[in-house]
Amino acid sequence: MWVRTRATVAGGVVLILVAVIAIWLVVRQVGDNLTLPLVARKCTVQADGRVALDADQMANAATIAAIGAKRGMPERAVVVALATAYQESGLRNLADGDRDSVGLFQQRPSQGWGTPAQIRDPRYAANRFYAALKKVRGWEKMRVTDAAQRVQRSAFPEAYQKWADDSEVLSRALMGDASGAVACTVGRTPVMHGAAAAAQLTRNLVLDWGLKGTDPTNPTGLAVTPGDQRDGWRYAHWLVSHAQDHGVKRVRFGDLEWTARGGSWDRVDGPQSPAGQVVAEVFNEG
Repeated sequence: MWVRTRATVAGGVVLILVAVIAIWLVVRQVGDNLTLPLVARKCTVQADGRVALDADQMANAATIAAIGAKRGMPERAVVVALATAYQESGLRNLADGDRDSVGLFQQRPSQGWGTPAQIRDPRYAANRFYAALKKVRGWEKMRVTDAAQRVQRSAFPEAYQKWADDSEVLSRALMGDASGAVACTVGRTPVMHGAAAAAQLTRNLVLDWGLKGTDPTNPTGLAVTPGDQRDGWRYAHWLVSHAQDHGVKRVRFGDLEWTARGGSWDRVDGPQSPAGQVVAEVFNEG
């Protein structure tokens, strides 16, 4: 029996070595053409700190921040909202949870937050959270976890605080306090492309930010004229955050440009983006 065990272990080691050598040979042969799905869907946010999220988390965080700004809530409210969604759902739009909880904030239909379908809408859920937070007297001076707890009534009232630092990093970037702070590497097969991607991108940008005058018929992308530099980076970071699910290929603002292929913001030669606009291009059809 001992001999058989030793033989089994030895065989397992050999198989592992063969697998490692095979992987090494594939990487050597394929080189830069090798696509790793998990790596391809990563986003990093750097704004006096660093946070890493996947594409779905990043898109949800961007929408939560945008809704807060649209409602005229201070940046501190965005931090509280992000920390809450971090703790409740991992920044994911969950279909279920504890008892009848659903969505980003795990709000419960039985507690008057809305229907399950409404709560699964990130914009609706974020709006309901901010409306409830605004009713909390003195929330602005509370710790993040105390403000969140006054809204959520969680069985773990201290749990939100551990997400405060990451939420502050996200908030600084998504509220436009940093340049080129949100960088996502997009997979080679976008969820949408062409005119459909451009139309949906425009529609959701308007829904999240309340913009007016944005052309929904441009088949190649969109252009937005921000009120100032801070607004420009709000929109630019939102566009990159939603690149994977909206087929965004390129975003340019000022003399910086993000591309899906490179996954980072780089300085570009030549004139800046037209009239100070934030310009986005989507992947073509086919």
